[in-house]
Amino acid sequence: MYQPVIVSSGLVGWQFLQRTYDQQFSAFSQSAELKRDTDYFAENIGNVRSAEELVSDRRLLTVALGAFGLQDDINNRFFIEKMLSDGTTANDALANRFTDSRYRDFSAAFGLGPGEIPGALRSGFADEIIAKFQASSFEIATGNQDDTMRVALYAERVLADVVSGDGSSASKWFSIMGQPPLRNLFETAFGLPDAFGQADIDFQLGVFQDRASRLFGITDPSQIAEPEILDRVVSSFLARSQLEAGGAGSSSAAIALTLLQS
Repeated sequence: MYQPVIVSSGLVGWQFLQRTYDQQFSAFSQSAELKRDTDYFAENIGNVRSAEELVSDRRLLTVALGAFGLQDDINNRFFIEKMLSDGTTANDALANRFTDSRYRDFSAAFGLGPGEIPGALRSGFADEIIAKFQASSFEIATGNQDDTMRVALYAERVLADVVSGDGSSASKWFSIMGQPPLRNLFETAFGLPDAFGQADIDFQLGVFQDRASRLFGITDPSQIAEPEILDRVVSSFLARSQLEAGGAGSSSAAIALTLLQS
């Protein structure tokens, strides 16, 4: 399978990845192994009408979970079946109990709960899931070489959706904090300690709001969807990550970080 090319860590590596993303992603998506999985999904997902049918087909489930960054749950069949069969319409549905909104998005997309319409019946559903799976798979392959690049790619792809909608400012921050990759991004960009996640959740919210305002001028999470602000947050994350790693070029990363936050 094609392996993404990462020429350097930090901001330099990120700029190269951004410039070459389209070419690298195209080559990666055409890899034989990935195409076998996506072709199989496209041909067979239309026959799925229940949670049991989906979890019993490991090849389908691999793509389904991978599309939402939940590939690590591939062996938790009972858990996934319960989540899908519960759906998302009831407040006490399993997917709705998690702070990580990826579980809710996953269950809602496939629509296999009570009174829900299976997503496979919707036009373009297979293509939509495959596109997410390809993007997620590329991010994972990138992360195998440099995990900060995986987090940055994931944030660029999903953050705008996470902070959109009619929810309150607090609920949007909680959605960010509930997704491990996004929490990692912001905790690092904000310069927060590793143990920060153990603090009271309302205290965490206040710190996120304060740091976002002071460092990036963000008064509402929906502003993160603006390309300039998102770019500053991601760049700050990468620069701080490089500084913390103590890698080569840390002095230039420190200069970049100062400029980004000035």
